[in-house]
Amino acid sequence: MPRAAFVSIGTAVPERVVTNADLVARMDTSDEWIQQRTGVQERHWVVEGEGVADLAERAARRALEKAGWQPSDVEAIVFATIQSDHVFPGDGCYLQGRLGLPGIPAIDIRNACSGFLYGLSVASAWIQTGQYRRVLLVGAEVQSTGLDVSTRGRDIAVIFGDGAGAACLEATDDPGRGVLNVQLHADGRFTRELSGDAPGAVYHPRVSVKQIEDGSIYPHMEGQKVFKHAIVRMPEVVREALAKAGLQTGDIKLLVPHQANLRIAEAVQRSLELRDDQVFNNIQKYGNTTAASIPLCLEEGLTARGVRRGDLVALCSFGAGFTWASALIRW
Repeated sequence: MPRAAFVSIGTAVPERVVTNADLVARMDTSDEWIQQRTGVQERHWVVEGEGVADLAERAARRALEKAGWQPSDVEAIVFATIQSDHVFPGDGCYLQGRLGLPGIPAIDIRNACSGFLYGLSVASAWIQTGQYRRVLLVGAEVQSTGLDVSTRGRDIAVIFGDGAGAACLEATDDPGRGVLNVQLHADGRFTRELSGDAPGAVYHPRVSVKQIEDGSIYPHMEGQKVFKHAIVRMPEVVREALAKAGLQTGDIKLLVPHQANLRIAEAVQRSLELRDDQVFNNIQKYGNTTAASIPLCLEEGLTARGVRRGDLVALCSFGAGFTWASALIRW
């Protein structure tokens, strides 16, 4: 049975850089407060008219170029995002149209911060079963247009950024390469602790003036509860993946945790007893880009940590749902 192997990764972020100082001018906060609680120093936010599909297309074309593929080489698209440019259809179809690929399947995954790994599971399964040999996996996000950039919303607004990452995945029979396993979990008892309430199909109309005024249209997060669950679930699911593959934490060349919060990533590293040179974080520059955070971090981490063919790469995530996931890859 073939495995799904990463051929290339391409990324894209908006040109607009928003620093902590920029946010201090708009809300009651400070650079020290933001960095102590999140680790974020700056993030990239879109300008008016720039959307998820724009970022995804840039990342996808860079990935295709690095892989030496033509768009026509792509047989399927798996697109992870928490919020599409429009209510429907999903951005996978918009990206397919931009790349000029009529007829191939395009599926959207809405698992928030775990979306890229949930998408990797789908893409890997398609490749393993022989349904498709080349799949484009995308994680793309625009959070900035849905944030309350005021003192009322500062706990969430300071964390998030916009960006996209795309991976070209290809079937391989090389036993020393490819996705070894992907572990997926969810616990719907915690849907309210990290969520976006409106607009929603349960409401008639789907959004009201009252919801706009009371802030229901903005994300809600119970930060302490999210933190406590994340620092347990992320190391736990990495150990689960290692056990399934018969490997140990010492075998990991590079761990890329979802860039939710630098304090969470540091706690995960401590729990797994990994050295600094085994882990890579870049939330300082990009903030939490939800479904895009793992590919954005992975592209930089591969170079920064000197990953070579056959090295073991581990990925893990935790987010809304609650959902959490991990993946082990022989690079």
